[in-house]
Amino acid sequence: MSNALINYIIIRQGRPVFLGEKLFKVFYPTIEIASAYDIPYEKYFESGKRGIIYDIDNTLVMHGAPADERSIELFKKLKELGFKTVLLSNNKEPRVKSFADDVGSMYLHKAGKPLLKGYKRAMEMMDTDPSSTLFVGDQLFTDVWGANRAGIETVLTSPIDPREEIQIVLKRKLEKIVLKSYHKKNRQKQDL
Repeated sequence: MSNALINYIIIRQGRPVFLGEKLFKVFYPTIEIASAYDIPYEKYFESGKRGIIYDIDNTLVMHGAPADERSIELFKKLKELGFKTVLLSNNKEPRVKSFADDVGSMYLHKAGKPLLKGYKRAMEMMDTDPSSTLFVGDQLFTDVWGANRAGIETVLTSPIDPREEIQIVLKRKLEKIVLKSYHKKNRQKQDL
């Protein structure tokens, strides 16, 4: 867990308590959708998006899985629509490169998400800026937070596989608290 996130938590009677919705907003995605494969990419292209940055593991395939037919077809469709893509992963190069080669995408490995440098470098590679870029990922505290800090519109997907490494399982528990606040905020918006 990042130090910045820890600073947003206080301990009361041995339980973590978050300090408020205003602090949560940095983690809110622009939209939330079940799967990267359900995104209306044509609409995003029509609205001016030209580049998409993707997380790989648990966003496009199960953690550590190779590219499958569905992911290969998605990237083929994106290329036909006119999108450029970059896979942005904190994983090591052999994992990221093999997936990128299979789907035909540019990539950045050991990206250091949620640090800004990876997101900025990905936009440079695609020759896009924050207004013409979309980010798709499954984790709030790395994927979405970093993209939000870079000014990129974000799509949060549900994780493909609920079985995850222990450090991610712990982050997911904190994500549930943030998502509860996000869902409450969105309900209030819809009521207006």
